[in-house]
Amino acid sequence: MKKAFLVVLYFVPMLALSDTQSPYAGQEHRAIKSLSEDEIRALQRGDGMGFAKLAELNQFPGPKHVLAVADKIGLSDAQRQQTAALFEEMRANAIATGVELIEAEARLDRAFAERKLDAAALQAALIEIAGIRARLRYVHLEAHLRQTALLDADQIRRYDAVRGYHRGKH
Repeated sequence: MKKAFLVVLYFVPMLALSDTQSPYAGQEHRAIKSLSEDEIRALQRGDGMGFAKLAELNQFPGPKHVLAVADKIGLSDAQRQQTAALFEEMRANAIATGVELIEAEARLDRAFAERKLDAAALQAALIEIAGIRARLRYVHLEAHLRQTALLDADQIRRYDAVRGYHRGKH
């Protein structure tokens, strides 16, 4: 009995230590600490990353998903062409802005790594990053506005149904 107690006593502190490991453990090896590899790739591809979720869920479809369900919502050839052009424009702008965001985050990461940062420089870097993020979100949200103008009310209703959105009271 005494041996069992000593074994338990030996392992209890180890259990306590294992709970103190940071959820960031392992992320110190990232190229840019604030962005995962998946996030970097998504920004480089111009992916939506949830930037336009509020538009999508408020009956403002986006061009990428409209193209994916074009037949199911009855897009005309003209609508299909306009939507494809809108998507390519949005994607190009999102990629360019996403690359800007990656570069700004990399500069901030480097400044911390090199310990070459004061409060004023930090504030300037964060304002720059926030501005880039806002522009990136605008690129995505504005595409949803423009896409919605290309559709009629019935197409939007069908789009919502195909996407699994159930319209209720807001």
